[in-house]
Amino acid sequence: MGKAKIFVLDTNVILHDHKAIRQFKDNDLVIPTAVIEEADKFKKGNDTLSFHARGFMRDLDTISNGRSFGKDGIPIGKGLGRIKVEPNHPFPPELKELFIDDIPDHRILATAIWVRDNNPGTFVALVTKDVNLRLKAKAAGMAVQDYLTDKVEEDKLEIRQREVLRMKLPSALMQTLCYGQETAIDWKDVQGAKPEPNQLFRFEWESGEGETACARYDADRDKIVFIRSREAFGIRPRNDEQKMALDACLNRKVELVALTGGAGTGKTLLALASALEQERDYEQIILSRPTVILGNQDIGFLPGDQKTKMSPFLQPLMDNLSVIKDQFRPGSREAQRIDAMITMEKLIIEPLAYIRGRSLGKCFFIIDEAQNLTPHEIKTIITRAGEGTKMVFTGDVFQIDQPYLDQWTNGLSYIAERLSGQKLFQHVFLRKGERSELSEMASKLL
Repeated sequence: MGKAKIFVLDTNVILHDHKAIRQFKDNDLVIPTAVIEEADKFKKGNDTLSFHARGFMRDLDTISNGRSFGKDGIPIGKGLGRIKVEPNHPFPPELKELFIDDIPDHRILATAIWVRDNNPGTFVALVTKDVNLRLKAKAAGMAVQDYLTDKVEEDKLEIRQREVLRMKLPSALMQTLCYGQETAIDWKDVQGAKPEPNQLFRFEWESGEGETACARYDADRDKIVFIRSREAFGIRPRNDEQKMALDACLNRKVELVALTGGAGTGKTLLALASALEQERDYEQIILSRPTVILGNQDIGFLPGDQKTKMSPFLQPLMDNLSVIKDQFRPGSREAQRIDAMITMEKLIIEPLAYIRGRSLGKCFFIIDEAQNLTPHEIKTIITRAGEGTKMVFTGDVFQIDQPYLDQWTNGLSYIAERLSGQKLFQHVFLRKGERSELSEMASKLL
């Protein structure tokens, strides 16, 4: 076994995952007092950062159990290293002019450098999710790493975006799949290995004639079944990916769906249309999204009550509802149904922050812009699901507004990778924008 390393943790690591101190195996950890001071500012409140701050403080207090951290620290647990809280230390003389401002980031970096210099022969690294601090650490010659425990590997992310298998089939098989009595074929006639549950296919006629056929492996039937084009509350899919996405949202056996893709690909619209189409099967339809805006301002900066504050964040959901409503004449039965659902609060749009602690039974829950959620937040939401509930997460993993998340560490990529192959889960990556020709051009070229 190699010699244990020492990792100095930044505040954003424990605010991202309060159980982070148990993720470093038998290596030792150092928590600068600047981190404790910063975490203390977040401990009050009901948001996720406050939850992580409190969880970290409680865990650290439990580990210490009245003992002093001392020079060597305290064992974290069986098979794990030791942890200590290190008082702030100044920069060495040669770096004092490089970092003049007295800010928490600089105190944490200075302490990390002190730990390194006082542990010769031991690998010491600062762990932070802050890109700016990582650059400063590199400028100071300090080893620095990102927190990668819940990071999806880059090649796996690319695989999830190419997960629709494309192949040509003989005319006889295509006839059976598209026009046979069961509209299904044996997977052994297509490939040697058994597909994962809900594996998606796009088949072409071997002769080169006819349209492509979309299909999905149904684990219950042990067959590859044809995905027919369906309409949901006036919304029809415009391409094969949308056809697959709508099928996933309308499939009662698939209780968790992730729809990813760029702007204008129809993710939220298809999820909402499928929810309205099945509204009789659910007691409530809930639409929500994270309250994240550019600059990462808190919702408290906006005036007014909860409804007024949430309006700018939830307006995109209302826009999609308007698109569906505009498919019908004013006063039509369908338009009246939508109005009645809103009036009776069968269709509600509410802040995601108010989901914690609830048990969501027999509801259709749509979470938009889910790429701005951490893996822990996504897990918290999914564990709220009661019997008969269906959840649809939508988002673009390349359009993230959270400062400490990227396309590999956000919650949407996390569930697409971790839950792949589960019968209750299906992921569809939508490629083509259908909002407008202008939107598609901007998405591709800008």
